[in-house]
Amino acid sequence: MSTRRKRTDVVVIGLGAGTICYLGIQLTKRLRVDDALDVFGVHGVGGAWGALATGLFASSAVNSAAANGLINGNPAQLGIQLVAVAAVIAYAAVMTFVILKVINLFVALRVPEQDEVLGLDATQHREAAYTI
Repeated sequence: MSTRRKRTDVVVIGLGAGTICYLGIQLTKRLRVDDALDVFGVHGVGGAWGALATGLFASSAVNSAAANGLINGNPAQLGIQLVAVAAVIAYAAVMTFVILKVINLFVALRVPEQDEVLGLDATQHREAAYTI
């Protein structure tokens, strides 16, 4: 594989990551998901893209111990990466559900709405975060 081809692949992966993460963040905002740090849009969507990009662009010329990806003649690698992404999504969803249920048994997941309106810094921590 030529140096020029490797650089092109890296640029495509980077542009794809930026675009896909941005779209993931916009989706969570549109669906009104409470994700203040954009964790899903960046880590979830970006991680899935990274795993799929491996299935697309992998090259044994770069890593002799690895398999080639779709672009280098091995479409099976993209299928393997798709299965891996699906497995991670399923695992993360199930474990998140279990963790939230366990937490909810011991402490509430949400504070009362009035506490949210007044501000959690004041109601939960008894301090002012901002002086206005």
